[in-house]
Amino acid sequence: MLRSEGRRPMPEEIPVPPWRRPKKAPPRMPLTQDRIVDTALGILDAEGLDALSMRRLAQELKTGHASLYAHVGNRDELLDLVFDLVLTEVEIPQPEPGRWAEQVKEMCRSLRRVFLAHRDLARIAIDRVPLGPNGILGMERTLNLLRSGGLRDELAAYGGDLLSTFVTAEALEQSSRHSGTEQSEEQAGMFADQLHGYLKSLPPTQFPNLVHLAGPITSLDSDRRFELGLEIIIAGLVAAGAGDDADDREPGIRTAGSTLPGS
Repeated sequence: MLRSEGRRPMPEEIPVPPWRRPKKAPPRMPLTQDRIVDTALGILDAEGLDALSMRRLAQELKTGHASLYAHVGNRDELLDLVFDLVLTEVEIPQPEPGRWAEQVKEMCRSLRRVFLAHRDLARIAIDRVPLGPNGILGMERTLNLLRSGGLRDELAAYGGDLLSTFVTAEALEQSSRHSGTEQSEEQAGMFADQLHGYLKSLPPTQFPNLVHLAGPITSLDSDRRFELGLEIIIAGLVAAGAGDDADDREPGIRTAGSTLPGS
């Protein structure tokens, strides 16, 4: 005979101690094109262009790399999207009477800052036409700014291309010369000193210009060189615009050299 006397009743439910409860996985963020592009830009900034692959991107997003292709066709399209996203950071001013040349400089300085702020971005931009939604809008606003200076069609079209190519190439040279580490800065300085010494050692009768200009040629003052390049290009656009059949223009039409109405 079983004895049941004195047995305590079992509770309906005994809670599990908190340290034994299974940990709930955080909900997964949905995989979207915007999230993919933002993550790709983060990898680019932190690790550089060579590290940005579809497999590396999938690893960062904690997904299979095949899943990415539902949102991005391939790596080349991914770079197009990253480039177009970054172009939203470029400041293109609305044209103001009398400030045409200075506003063009402001736009170019902004573009250069964006290139230098994002690692290897100039490498992406150097062989791309910015035809994404942000890029095409930027091109329209750039041409609007250039035409506000009275440039004829050919000068406005080529001037915009020339300026963007100059800024991209200058940023590419600077970013490749200075990766931001103390070692690379030191190496660049050592090479500049060596090159300066070599140019100064050339026979002055045979190489008078290289000897005389050894200092400016080997200068590492990138800001100064950039500003000088801007001055040269804009001065050329102004001069070309001012020489366009001036006698055939109606009174009051502005040229690149006279940006005030009626001047």
